[in-house]
Order: sequence, then C-alpha cells, then structure tokens
Amino acid sequence: MSDVQDAAPSSGAEDAVDLILEQWARERPDLDCSPMGIIGRITQLQREVFLAQRATFARYGLDAPSFDVLAALRRAGQPYQLTPTALMRTALVTSGAITQRLDRLEEKGLITRERSEADGRAVVVTLTAAGRAALDAALPDHLETGRALLGGLAESDRELLAGLLRRLLVARGRVPQKP
Repeated sequence: MSDVQDAAPSSGAEDAVDLILEQWARERPDLDCSPMGIIGRITQLQREVFLAQRATFARYGLDAPSFDVLAALRRAGQPYQLTPTALMRTALVTSGAITQRLDRLEEKGLITRERSEADGRAVVVTLTAAGRAALDAALPDHLETGRALLGGLAESDRELLAGLLRRLLVARGRVPQKP
C-alpha cells in the first residue's frame, strides 16, 4: 500500500493534497513527499481558520490581533491588567506590533494604558468595561466557529489531533515563557 493510500481516510474520501501527492509520486518517485501531506493540509486549514475567525471577529468590530490582546487581559483575571511586555510574550509579536495593537484598542476605548502604581517607570494595560463586554460578547461565537471548523472530527479524533499538534509545537520549542 502506498503512502498516499495510507493518508486517505478509511471512508475513501480524498482531498486536494492527495492529488498533489499522487502527482509528485508519479513525477518524482525518488522523493519522499509525505511531509507535504501534513504541511499542505495545515496550510489549507490555516486559511480556513483565518477566514472563519475574521468573519466572526468582524461581527464584533474586532480582528484577530485585537481579540488576542483582549483575551489575554481577560484571562489574567481581575484587575485585568498586564504589562506590554507580558502581552508581547503572549502574542509572540514584536514590541512595535504590540504598540500598534494597543494604540488601536485604546482609540476604541477597549483598554487603557497607565503608569504602574507599584513602579512608576512601568506601564500597565488594563481592560476597560467596554473591552470586557466586547470580548465576552465575541467569545461564545469564536468558540462556536472553532467547533464548526472541527465538525468533521469525532471527540476522540479532536483529542488525538490536539495531542499530536501539542507534541509538534513543544518539539519546535513553542512552550510558555516565564513571566
């Protein structure tokens, strides 16, 4: 049995990546193109996730970067504050990118930036009541979007996939950073 046949689900359904793998197997049988089976599907799913989330967030006047910042602040618990550096680590972006995100959110009244009472040199970012309301309104819809995207998988398959992706990310060094 070929790698391509192994990759197809037992239902016999094939996707566009299966066709690409068949074509490469024919044209370059000397190469193991199996990584394309995973990376190609991740790339296609990444696009699907991006489009679905963009539509979801737009309904609430947000985008994915804004949602990420608001969610990080909400997850921090009361008083819903983090430093820009902590937000930068959470979002895995540069200081310039986090500054742009914070500028946009502050203009919308969803966050505030103030000097820390504990350390006057430090800045703290605080989720406003409007920011919390926006995040809390969008979150259930965001979760439903995720459920819909995963709708083709049984719960056991979702757990298996989550575990495999976690293992791959950890192997790539994507582990939480210390505060």
